[in-house]
Amino acid sequence: MKRYLPHAAPSGRAISRRRMLQASAVAAGWFVAPRPFVDAAERSPNERLNIACIGVGGRGAANVSAVSRHNLVAFCDVDQKRAAKTYQKFPGVPRFVDFRQMLQKLENRIDAVVISTPDHTHFHPALMAIRMGKHVYLEKPMAHSVWEVRRLTEEALRAKVATQLGVQRHTLDNVHRVVEIVQSGVLGTIREVHCWIGGSRGMPPKPTEFPAVPEHLDWDLWIGPARYRRYSPAYAPYNWRFWWDFGTGETGNWGCHILDIPFWALGLKYPTRVDASGPPVDPDRSPKSMSARFAFPAGKDRPPVTLHWYHAAKGPEILRRLNLPASGNNTLFIGSEGMLLCGFSKRALYPKDKFAAVKIDRTIPDSPGFHQEWLDACRGGPRPSCHFDYSGPLTETVLLGNAAYRARGGFDWDAAALKASGNDRAAQYLTSHFREGWEVA
Repeated sequence: MKRYLPHAAPSGRAISRRRMLQASAVAAGWFVAPRPFVDAAERSPNERLNIACIGVGGRGAANVSAVSRHNLVAFCDVDQKRAAKTYQKFPGVPRFVDFRQMLQKLENRIDAVVISTPDHTHFHPALMAIRMGKHVYLEKPMAHSVWEVRRLTEEALRAKVATQLGVQRHTLDNVHRVVEIVQSGVLGTIREVHCWIGGSRGMPPKPTEFPAVPEHLDWDLWIGPARYRRYSPAYAPYNWRFWWDFGTGETGNWGCHILDIPFWALGLKYPTRVDASGPPVDPDRSPKSMSARFAFPAGKDRPPVTLHWYHAAKGPEILRRLNLPASGNNTLFIGSEGMLLCGFSKRALYPKDKFAAVKIDRTIPDSPGFHQEWLDACRGGPRPSCHFDYSGPLTETVLLGNAAYRARGGFDWDAAALKASGNDRAAQYLTSHFREGWEVA
């Protein structure tokens, strides 16, 4: 089966890792020679890193600020208007529009890359950076398809680079306390978890006008590997999130943050069964609501777990059945001895009287800071908490939920083979099909 990676050979045939870089360089008028990876352990923990940032407006601006104590050696953005504030704040940093040219031209100067682009353009710059031996901080979700996520996870492990997915709430004090409660065993045997995001974002209006592309935007590069379509402000700069060609809907937007809680607390990895339901599927746009159910096999010291996910305006029905509040919460653990209801900043054990005197030991140390974890790892420190080996399976699960919804039914999942069975419609939503000029093998 033909697979795809960031560039196409002049002949259109799939190409190897080394030839991918060489062929794309020749086509663009630049060339990159293979460079051996320098182990981070050789660095001083106090050494300043040379960091390039791809996508520096919006969320990207916050990520730039978070690493700005290091050497910012390059910025890349396809939208000069969105990037303007960052450019003004750091006027001396070289600017690029095409990440491929930036990485090739400055390859020997760059130690690490921060990527904060729309979902459909996560994979290509991350893969190219990893193959050059660069450490990668990548906004969530990791990529646009399950296949892309698995490729990045495997390539990063082979390259021995420091990685961190932007699941920033992983370092919150309350999240740490929630994980400690679950892992203490006070809830007894946990077989069921419910997670949700409120609101009804999705199904944006279809564009009716197609004005000229603004001068500040390189639309062809913004489209990147996706199926080409005419420019419309209905897609950029933000509503891309709710178009399947570019985004992953509200499930992709929030799933990695919220499902991080049970993934960490219960040591989840890959589900073996995925089911989903919701309103009629639109081929182009993500829904205003949906639900998914993931069956996880038994793990170390725990039984099988059923994880429920809901995108529901007022939260899931189970909260109303149990007379529990949705506001400020996003996760409910149901154990044989009680329940834990929590959000990013609050938590409560039920029945309250039963757990009033319970004290849980603190076992999770404070984080030095989410970005700092990654910066330390780039210089030989411990692995960051949301490295790709952890956050890859988390992201795959989120995207499997979307795939089951779009396939209008569930499927059994063989994670080792990346294969869905029992629903012939599912396969098309698990891989990627890049437009001409962006294919790789």
